[in-house]
Amino acid sequence: QVQLVESGGGLVQAGGSLRLSCAASGNIFSINVMGWYRQAPGKTRELVASMTSGGSTNYTDSAKGRFTIFRDNAKNTVSLQMNSLKPEDSAVYYCNAERIHSGNFVYARAWGQGTQVTVFS
Repeated sequence: QVQLVESGGGLVQAGGSLRLSCAASGNIFSINVMGWYRQAPGKTRELVASMTSGGSTNYTDSAKGRFTIFRDNAKNTVSLQMNSLKPEDSAVYYCNAERIHSGNFVYARAWGQGTQVTVFS
């Protein structure tokens, strides 16, 4: 069983910074893509940033220049450094992993439990 555990959400003033972290566990051999999604009330879940095992990154336009994704393949961890936060960044942030090779299985996708980020002006 693969599990993703997140940490680092919280309350921050606009212009401030937060760092989210996520660790995957469960006899994992490799993970193709790790990243972060977010979901604000009344909105659909959207990709914020992702990184392949080879280091290729993908950011939503609103995150470019403000957020940076980090990944440690050996530790199966992914982090999101968020700077210059805005109230519209407020959402529940979910860690995501895709194509997880664990034992004899390949899991298509796994999600963390979510961590709340609230940015106030």
